[in-house]
Amino acid sequence: MKQKIRDILSKHGGLPVPVDQLADDADLYAAGLSSFASVQVMLGIEDAFDIEFPDSLLNRKSFQSIAAIVRAVESLAGAEAAE
Repeated sequence: MKQKIRDILSKHGGLPVPVDQLADDADLYAAGLSSFASVQVMLGIEDAFDIEFPDSLLNRKSFQSIAAIVRAVESLAGAEAAE
């Protein structure tokens, strides 16, 4: 899952640094992630994992780091599986 998220960040994040050089807990906004790019990343993640981010997760904190994105996707994937 983490590698898939890194791939999506590489494709849609527009980061000026290679994603593979970022630690899982590195601040993606400090690394150059823009608000627009975070929306593109979110759409890529929704498509790749067949999930939908609820309004409660549409915030900077959810996309702050790769680790934060993994937690959000895991919580949504678990909720989807429970339905």
